[in-house]
This record gives sequence, C-alpha cells and structure tokens, in this order.
Amino acid sequence: MNLTIHRGTKEIGGSCVEISTSNTRIIIDVGLPLVDQDREPFDRSTMRGKSVEQLIEDRIIPNVPGLFASGGTKPDAILLSHAHLDHVGLLKHTPAGIPVFATAGTSKMMLAGAVFAGQDLLPRVRHQIIEYQKPFKVGDITITPYAVDHSCFGSVAFLVEAEGKRLLYSGDLRWHGRKPGMIKSLVETVAPLQIDALVMEGTHFGSERPARKTEYVLENDIVEQIKAAPGLVLASFSPIDVDRLVTYLKAAMKSGRTFVADAYTAFVMHLLHKEINLPDPKTADCMKIYFNQSFQRRGIQKLIDMFSGNQIEFSEITSSPDKYVLCFRPSNLRLDFNGTLPPQSQVMYSYWHGYLGKPDWQAVQSAVEQANGNFTHRHTSGHIYVEDILKFVAGVNPKTVYPIHTFQASGFERMWSGRVVKLSDGRIIDLTKEETNG
Repeated sequence: MNLTIHRGTKEIGGSCVEISTSNTRIIIDVGLPLVDQDREPFDRSTMRGKSVEQLIEDRIIPNVPGLFASGGTKPDAILLSHAHLDHVGLLKHTPAGIPVFATAGTSKMMLAGAVFAGQDLLPRVRHQIIEYQKPFKVGDITITPYAVDHSCFGSVAFLVEAEGKRLLYSGDLRWHGRKPGMIKSLVETVAPLQIDALVMEGTHFGSERPARKTEYVLENDIVEQIKAAPGLVLASFSPIDVDRLVTYLKAAMKSGRTFVADAYTAFVMHLLHKEINLPDPKTADCMKIYFNQSFQRRGIQKLIDMFSGNQIEFSEITSSPDKYVLCFRPSNLRLDFNGTLPPQSQVMYSYWHGYLGKPDWQAVQSAVEQANGNFTHRHTSGHIYVEDILKFVAGVNPKTVYPIHTFQASGFERMWSGRVVKLSDGRIIDLTKEETNG
C-alpha cells in the first residue's frame, strides 16, 4: 500500500491525499488552497477563466495524473472528509465518472454552500453515501469512516486497510468542541488495531498558542456579552459550523433575546433538524428569520415561501434592537443598514482571524467604531490543539506519523523523534517499508 500526499505537507488546507495498491487508487479530499504563497487568504476569483492546465501551472491545482492532469489511470474513488473548501473545493475539476464517497451531512453542507455561498454541489449521480463506523470497499481497499468533531457538520476520519496495513487519516478534528466523545471513541476503537500509519493534521503546530476555550466556555462568554449589550447584537459565523450555530442560538435564549437567522442559517437548520437536536426554523418560537437583501437577490423565492410563517421584517429588528441577536455578514452593512449600524451595536466575529484584513471586514469594524459599538473576536478553533494532538497520537499509538495540514511539520519531529516521516508534496511512500526520519 502506497501513500502520496499530493498537497498538504507544508501548508494548512488544500489537502489531497492518495492511497493506492497494485490494483486500486483512492483519493482523500480535493481541496482548494486556504492561503496563497504569501500566506494571505486565497482569493478564488484568481481562478476565473483559467483552464485546468493553467491552474496546475499556477499550482492552484496539484498535478495528479488521472485526477486533474492528463495521462494516467483515473482513481477508483474520491473520499471527502468534510465540506470545507480546502477539502472539497476542487471536486468540480475531477472527472465526472469517479464516484465520490461522503456522508449525507457533507452533501447537505455542500448544498447549502452552493445555494448561498457560490460553492459547488456534490453531484447526486456521483455521490455514494457513507455511514459512520460502517466499512465499505473500493477494489481491494477497505475504508471505515468515523465521526469526528470539527467546525463543519458531517466530518469524518478514515481508517484505510489494504495489503496487511492500516492507515488512519485524521481529517480535521478537535477535542474541545461540543462533542469530545467523538474523538475519545475514535481513539478507543482504533488503538487496539495497531495502526501502521497516522496521517495527522497539525494546524496548530508553530502557532505558539496554548489551548483556547471550549465551545461551552465560549457560549458562556457570549451570554455575558449579550446580557451586557445595550443595543443590537450581530453574530457573524459560518452556518455549516453547526456547533457555533447552536452556541449563538443557546446564548440568545439564555440572554432573553430572540435569535434571528438569515436564510442561509435557516436552510442549514431545515436540512438537519430531523436528525440532530435543532429547532425547526419554520415553526420554532425561539427564533425568527430575516431575508436580507443579499440573499433575496439570489432567487430563493421557494425558501422565502417555506419560511414565511416565521419571518421578521427589518424594521421590527431596528425598532427594538435590544431584543435580538441577528445573523450578520459584511454585505448586510451596505445592503440592509445603508452603511450605518444602530448605536452601540455589538458585532461578534466567529471566523479565522486572517479574514479581518479584508476590505469588507475593515468596513464593518469602521462602522462599529462610528456607532460607538464593540467588535469582538468570539471564536474557538475547529482544529485540534497541540496538547490534544499529543494525547491523540499517544492514544492511537501508530508505528509512524505523517504530518499534514500544517506549516510546521517539524513540530511533529520534535515530539516523536524516530516515529515521524516528514514528506514533501508528491513523494510516494511504500507503507510496507518501515521508514522514519529517526
């Protein structure tokens, strides 16, 4: 069994991993870069009008024969760990005949992203639904998906078995979210299996940051800020981060305010409320739905009709701003608030800090200042912290660790000298050979 990390050995995001035997090729994740060569947020607009060949030349798409590049045989399957663009964003550039294995949750989050965020669907004709802890086969490779807690609903890790070897692909995961039992269960399940290779995300290596707050502590902090807020509270977060959605919904309820979802957030709740403990947005008393101007322009009349029974008008929100927690995006500032926020507005920003340098977020911060309000970064990472990586690796106890999704693979070498192989993109590793940097 061979392992090739086509991209991800020296950067966070853009993940693309191949596992192959003499008979079968599978690809795990086909992600867009998260950052550019200057480590600034990657701008998708730079891809417009370019061919796949040009995108390969620009190193936006990895040069993988049969998957993106011409030549070579097509892979037998693509596996998606979750719906974030740095793991699925290149799917539309892959051959249509390759089946795509993903959870139903990943498909739903990609659907929501396609409707509201200009992203791409997982084509129904290609989608093979996978279920947690239920093994399936692709050729002579057996794959078992395990649910993990990440800042995207439907995320999984993959156990891959072939030719007498076992590889665990962590995907993106964390131990400090709302469901820490997921990662604990994963460790307990795979530890007795004698994992030969662990392909492990290391986002936080090199960040020099201690473990931050759990999702529950974050919720308490948000409750305190809402209770102290004299005016409108604006919550900025990704709706496919369902844990964060729950955090804001619960915080609003605990603070005696009404949570006002935008159409994107309401649609995610509609897709998921029957399978997890989310209110039905069409009827829930604890929330309302506001159709902001940006989303109304997207031709979502069917959704407007679906949610009309629980709709609130913008004038009602602005006439009593201290009663609401409103889902907010930078486009709302221009299209709904006409560039001016209500006095003493509180904006809670729950994204990666790297986006704050973008002009739209700078405009929001300026508007908050002019309103004599408050702009706070209320966030906790979707990625596992270093001390939890140590605990995870110790629990799984693999023979070899292969760092991925990190700018600092050397951090792994410092922790597990003799058990780490620090790869370069495109290097093929034969897992039947015991090879480490030690």
